[in-house]
Amino acid sequence: MNIIYRKMVSDDLDTFISMRIKQLREEGATEDFDLVPALKDYYERHMADGTFVSWLAVDGDKIIGTSGMSFVEKPPYFGCPSGRIGLLSSMYTNPDYRRMGIAKKLLAKVVEEAKNYGCGTVQITASDMGVLLYTDFGFVKNGNFMQIKLI
Repeated sequence: MNIIYRKMVSDDLDTFISMRIKQLREEGATEDFDLVPALKDYYERHMADGTFVSWLAVDGDKIIGTSGMSFVEKPPYFGCPSGRIGLLSSMYTNPDYRRMGIAKKLLAKVVEEAKNYGCGTVQITASDMGVLLYTDFGFVKNGNFMQIKLI
């Protein structure tokens, strides 16, 4: 096993999307439509304009771990004077490779990308499985996070 870490390129997109779907299923998502076209559109647009980046873990020619960071901007506030926020997503490791530190390395890579982009904070809605990884890394739970579904 010789795991390397590299940035995702457009040729990786189909595999990345397939792994994203597996992640969503593992987290209990119910599928009422084909999400693949919307994901492909999102990633193509945001990779092109630099507002999405992913680091991958690769063993040989097989992608075995993914990460993702979307960059958004809000009006500056005291907790984030730049207004730039990293939204962490797509953290997924192939079940055969879990508990080997892969997710932690991928997380460090995309958090560094957020720093380089000028983000003042990184946010994630963590799965139950991911909470320990994120708290060990230094993420703090925000009990006031709320959302409303519009569609």
